[in-house]
Amino acid sequence: MEGVNQQGHAHSSGTAGDPLAKIASFMARHGIAGLPRNFELVHEAFSGLNPELARELAALGAQPSQLNLDQLGLKHRLAGHCGVQAERLHAEALTTLSRIKDQITLGLTQKRSFARSVETVAQAIQEDLNQGIEQLLNELDLLSSVASQMVQAETLLANDIAAGIDVLTQADRVARAAKGLALRDRLTGLPNRIAFLQQLDGVYAADGNGAALILIEVPDLADIQHQYGVEAATKLIKKLATIFRKTIKKHDYVARIEIGTFAFLFTDVSADDTHVIAERLHSAAENNLVFATENNNDAGGLALAIGHALSTDTQDGLQLLALAETAVQMARTNPRQPIIGHRPSGRQVA
Repeated sequence: MEGVNQQGHAHSSGTAGDPLAKIASFMARHGIAGLPRNFELVHEAFSGLNPELARELAALGAQPSQLNLDQLGLKHRLAGHCGVQAERLHAEALTTLSRIKDQITLGLTQKRSFARSVETVAQAIQEDLNQGIEQLLNELDLLSSVASQMVQAETLLANDIAAGIDVLTQADRVARAAKGLALRDRLTGLPNRIAFLQQLDGVYAADGNGAALILIEVPDLADIQHQYGVEAATKLIKKLATIFRKTIKKHDYVARIEIGTFAFLFTDVSADDTHVIAERLHSAAENNLVFATENNNDAGGLALAIGHALSTDTQDGLQLLALAETAVQMARTNPRQPIIGHRPSGRQVA
């Protein structure tokens, strides 16, 4: 598709300096409706962080249908498209529930009619014990007919309820999946910033000895992307995510909260313990990711900036995050001391 290459860049001289204008121009040229979920899709393709999506968007052709765009968004787990799918199934569930309600109302009406018929026949028999057998059979035939109609209605109702349960189950499954996707980083599969902030709030809501927050940033990620390309930078982030997952314990928490930043939460650890954990994470990355820098052909370890802080020194999650981010900034400006921890008194960091 004209306008998107494998790195998600647009070829448009008139909009070269404005990414939003590039996206709007691309959507206009290719007849893509200006829906928020479509903007999210094209923005993701243009960002350069998802070359596969950019290629698949280009493969849709000059005038992609909304159905194909939605299917592509669902495939790549974009929140907007997952939300639309959940809303559609929710609407179907409401329609199904309304139909079931109508069927139940009809069934109750038929049951009342049958009950009244039985009462009428019973009363007639009691009032006229001498009525002939033929008249009695006719009244019983009437009851049998009403009963058959009621059974048919009950059968239809049972089928509708079974179908409704299937729709509701699917809607619940999709809603849960959409909620999960909204809390998951698409590149690494780790929890994203939204999920991390929720987890951080839980630290202050739960009883216990508090938690330690470690932030790990790749300061040179933009230079790495420039030197080696977008796909290499993407593989680097994925590899880091794998290394970090294997380095921490199962009950520890790791999320990717920015393009090149990972956040870790550890419970029941001291400041010294946290520093040791940070050193272990740094060593794991350093030992498993080695490449040549742009200015030096010798292979070297990946530069990281690491900051950490304790929840016991703060009042809420945002304050804890701010302290850890300050420590990361200081580590970024001092490569010889890549790990810095916040101290509540005396020296600010150590």
